[in-house]
Amino acid sequence: MMRTSGRRDFLKTSAGAMLAAALPLHADDKAKKPLFLISLAQWSLHRAFFSKKLDPLDFAVIAKKDYDIDGVEYVNQFYKGKAKDKEYAAQLKKRAEDNGVQSVLIMCDGEGALGDPDEKKRRQAVENHYKWVELAKYLGCHSIRVNAQSKGTYQEQMDRAADGLRRLTEFGAMHEINIIVENHGGLSSNGEWLAGVMRKVDHPRCGTLPDFGNFDKFDRYKGVELMMPFAKGVSAKSHDFDAQGNETHTDYRRMMKIVLAAGYHGRVGIEYEGSKLSEPEGIRATKRLLERIRTEMSS
Repeated sequence: MMRTSGRRDFLKTSAGAMLAAALPLHADDKAKKPLFLISLAQWSLHRAFFSKKLDPLDFAVIAKKDYDIDGVEYVNQFYKGKAKDKEYAAQLKKRAEDNGVQSVLIMCDGEGALGDPDEKKRRQAVENHYKWVELAKYLGCHSIRVNAQSKGTYQEQMDRAADGLRRLTEFGAMHEINIIVENHGGLSSNGEWLAGVMRKVDHPRCGTLPDFGNFDKFDRYKGVELMMPFAKGVSAKSHDFDAQGNETHTDYRRMMKIVLAAGYHGRVGIEYEGSKLSEPEGIRATKRLLERIRTEMSS
């Protein structure tokens, strides 16, 4: 027979165990979940890839083993002629999965202007992107990044870009792939214009990829703020760093406050474009800065 004190201890222990079991299992998970995740944009290593020093097939392996980054953003320029190559795609996917790396998105350039004044060319540009949507779906990405290039007046370009984007987005939606636009020159570097395009497209699968740079004369902080309501990704553009490890062109703390204030907690992609540091050094410097800011803001 159990002694009274032993029975009391047993009941306390049992009650404690039952209470712990009754608590929501996700409480600790929420507390531990990082404010944002970090990914690596392939363009950060564009010189090495263009010079053939690195094999594009190994991008996911490089991201994980060299930089301890578990998310990658591919650039279609390094996979020209490979979008429909099933064996190549299978290898690309396998190397990512074998290394615990998430394929996040594909940045697409050189496929025509989605806002071309000529409707036939605009339609062709839309169709040129189909193969990248299909590859993105196969790799497990959530989006392809496109450009909202056009010609004409402010309003004409908005109408034309919105038309091309809407058509492509409807195709992307059939594959559960988002179509996202970066501020990438022309009117797309005007935050107000691009936000207007998003409202005109008015589709849950169409969004933005705010880039900390690429705003030309438009205020970068205002531009990101205007794009964040539609953001499905964020590009942390970097060039140079001071002695304290801060980026000299963009106040990363101010920018990340804007990003987080919009309720965004997804991937922030490192896109180093500087020349003073080597590509590997620039990537690591950007990663250290983002990690430091994440720690500061988490506390």
